[in-house]
Amino acid sequence: MNPAITYIGCDDRDLQLFESQYALPEGMCYNSYLVSGGRIAVMDTMDPRKRDEWLDNLRKALGSRKPDYLIVHHMEPDHSGSLSAFLEAYPETTVVCSAKAQGLMAQFGAAPASVQTVKEGDTLDLGGLTLRFIMAPMVHWPEVMMTYVPELQTLFSADAFGKFGVYHADEDDWACEARRYYFNICGKYGAPVSMVLKKVASLQISTICPLHGPVLEGERLAEALRLYNIWSSYGVETAGVLVAHASIHGNTARAAEQLAEMLRARGIERVAVTDLCRDDMAEAIEDAFRMDRMVVCASSYDNNVFPPMHQFLWKLQQKAYQNRTVGIVENGSWAPSAGREMKALLEGMKDVRIIEPLVTIRSTVSQESLAQMEALADALAG
Repeated sequence: MNPAITYIGCDDRDLQLFESQYALPEGMCYNSYLVSGGRIAVMDTMDPRKRDEWLDNLRKALGSRKPDYLIVHHMEPDHSGSLSAFLEAYPETTVVCSAKAQGLMAQFGAAPASVQTVKEGDTLDLGGLTLRFIMAPMVHWPEVMMTYVPELQTLFSADAFGKFGVYHADEDDWACEARRYYFNICGKYGAPVSMVLKKVASLQISTICPLHGPVLEGERLAEALRLYNIWSSYGVETAGVLVAHASIHGNTARAAEQLAEMLRARGIERVAVTDLCRDDMAEAIEDAFRMDRMVVCASSYDNNVFPPMHQFLWKLQQKAYQNRTVGIVENGSWAPSAGREMKALLEGMKDVRIIEPLVTIRSTVSQESLAQMEALADALAG
């Protein structure tokens, strides 16, 4: 990272759930930066959980200086939650943000004395360094913007290119937690992400500074851009099949494992099996988007489908799951209903092809349902 940029972010190793729903086995980082030209800009504030630590980092980085500008890229509280505390410490700082962000500030209890709103293409001269603003609405809130510094070939990308985990977590495997982060946080907003990628495609970028996760440079930056182009267009990253099951007493789970073995025997190299009752739902969402095919296997329940499967398919629908091939396996001891309900949910998704046959198991796999599973495996492998 260029010496004109100082990292002043914080790790939150004790946070267990991001947005109160996504598991954080290694915690989370909140990134903030100081950009120093002839004048000084602070890039975003901090989650209130780490407010005091961040303000201390800021004071140390400033030394005897004072910030001229605070750039607010995103008003979500994990990045603007220390805005009021910052303004108490540095009341003469001018807050720079989009017009929509200014409208949100009062709702979060912030009242800066000086605000400068910017729009697409506006610039701010720091004295030797230029901040060029890029509007990024719905990535993933409507007020979001990014900042490009041409002299440093650096893009401050807001929540884009972020990941779960602390700053130095999984340094050799950025994509794993970045993928889970993208599809669960930004997955619904592929079109706005694609639009921003087109805006920045012509820029010379050697460094990306996101609001979560590590600074991206070199090969890791190139790989991040490649993956974001796939993810935002709902393309296929990995050819393979996700077998997702929701089983009450274990019979549906055993059928799912049996089907997975059939798929592997047919030469499908990447077959993942997830237990929607016990495994991380966010990882299941990630795998569903990553692969080109999926099989959903669920028990019938109250003349509907077992709730963990309903939740999974509902979440996929909310995240704009599309352009995939899906097989269905239902289980019902006397009145199978899961297949009907899963099919209805899938039919509400864009360009999802439901492949035949719909497999019906009655309690346990029989010769008849085994033959259906073989036929489904053939169709998925064909």
